[in-house]
Amino acid sequence: MKDYQIALLPGDGIGPECMEATRVVLDRIIAETPGLNLKMTSHRAGAELYRDTGETLPAEVLADCIDSDAVLLSAIGLPDVRYPDGTEVQPTMMVGLRRALDVHSAVRPVKLYPGAPCVLRNTGPGIDFVIIRENLEGLFASFGGGAKVGNEVATDTLVVTRRGTSRVSEFAFRLAQRRNGRPSDGKKMVTCVDKANVFRSLAFFREVFFDVAKTHPEIGSDAVYVDAMSLYLVQNPWDFDVLVMENQFGDILSDLGAGLVGGLGLGPSGEIGEHHGLFQPSHGTAPQLAGKNVANPMATMLSASMMLDWLGDQHNDPIAIGAGIRLEMAVAKVLEDGKVRTRDIGGNSSTSDVATAVADAISCDTGCAATA
Repeated sequence: MKDYQIALLPGDGIGPECMEATRVVLDRIIAETPGLNLKMTSHRAGAELYRDTGETLPAEVLADCIDSDAVLLSAIGLPDVRYPDGTEVQPTMMVGLRRALDVHSAVRPVKLYPGAPCVLRNTGPGIDFVIIRENLEGLFASFGGGAKVGNEVATDTLVVTRRGTSRVSEFAFRLAQRRNGRPSDGKKMVTCVDKANVFRSLAFFREVFFDVAKTHPEIGSDAVYVDAMSLYLVQNPWDFDVLVMENQFGDILSDLGAGLVGGLGLGPSGEIGEHHGLFQPSHGTAPQLAGKNVANPMATMLSASMMLDWLGDQHNDPIAIGAGIRLEMAVAKVLEDGKVRTRDIGGNSSTSDVATAVADAISCDTGCAATA
């Protein structure tokens, strides 16, 4: 049995409410999972803290994030809180945290749960694919850099390295090995998404991807241009399993994917490195909803489920893996029942209503297992 130290960053806007709801379900999971011990420490970070103190991520908070087994973060940033140069707090803080933790692969699951709204008339055999974004390079490598010459010219540089592309490609193949394959036929497949017909940097990304693919002959591999992929994800999303791509492309396609399966309120994410994991919902802070107890906390809960699964995989701990599965199943059960749902997915339930319902679903699962 291992004790896991978890750093919690509730953040801004609806972030603290979503984190509080997630704490409710994590506390229930801990109480009903013998052998699972999460020691959670909460820290202020983000735009509200910057407004109060002039700091977004104090050194002692960053140190605790680095020392912890995982970081669970809610939404960060407020549009009216900016640095003196006019830039927003959120991107600067997040890029700094990612670089400090060296989390090279951003994982965005796109999964249609029964009962979740879907914009497609035909959902085929189901939607269950994962977008993997290279997290530290690509066009985002220009963050804080770039060049502007007077009022006429501005440039940013897209960076692709063999090391960065190899790491994210290797992660994608290892993830595909753990999954059940694409819904259409069960085939395990990793697809490189790029624009290799135009950009040398992305042709190189594809070249390195296929070099890594050769070391995983048991997993299928192919490549699709990003514009074509935008079409295919709407027409036949069930034909995909794991997609790996440059950061900016992943930023765009992951939002498209979330739109297929109920919106960002159901969009979890994880950012994974060799030694650190950072987990957060895909949505923003929605300050217009803050304090109203109406935000959807399911994306944060599903991010916590990803965190437990990663901890279990990282430490060869089946108890943590099982707890992650049970948390995801509890969220799925509440969605399928359809009695408790927030505004963004067609209901009028509160954030705390969702917390109670998911926690009760966890207990029901435990009780059913105990009496079976």
